[in-house]
Amino acid sequence: MSAASDNQGEPAFRQKFKTAWEGFKDFIGRDNVLEVSLGLIISGSFQRIVTSLVSDILLPFLSLLPFIDRNMASKFAVLRNGPNAPYNTIRQADDDGAITLNYGSFVDAVFNFFFIGITLYAAVQAYSVASKDTVIKHSVKCEYCRKYIPEVAKRCAFCTSWRDGREDETSALAPPQR
Repeated sequence: MSAASDNQGEPAFRQKFKTAWEGFKDFIGRDNVLEVSLGLIISGSFQRIVTSLVSDILLPFLSLLPFIDRNMASKFAVLRNGPNAPYNTIRQADDDGAITLNYGSFVDAVFNFFFIGITLYAAVQAYSVASKDTVIKHSVKCEYCRKYIPEVAKRCAFCTSWRDGREDETSALAPPQR
């Protein structure tokens, strides 16, 4: 390549880069992108807090029950032994090549899911009370097309029927078509 072609291609490259950079800034600067990214960051932190609450605070109390002899997250059943059975921990069984059913970690994950749901619902309710704005929008099924629509809607967005039954009243008053 000659030096002249390099100089001629440089402004086009700069123009494409500048256009791409401007598009990227417009995309990142949008409100919804910023809200989603902030929401993901906060949800990651929130998830770690709830996981710690369940694993470190709640499940140890569950482990105090007489029929559970250790921490719930470390409960497992050996489906097939390795050469050095028996095992005290899941790690020992895994290192020995045993096949285990780790039901304690599953119970831990179920409790995490349940408590994350409860705490998110409580946070949404607190936000609704503080801001006087409802976050949870209730919906109902349209009587005609059976799609879910907002409870406050007067007409169905899918089949455009009235929710108060106006079509039924007008068809009852009209003479039958022959």
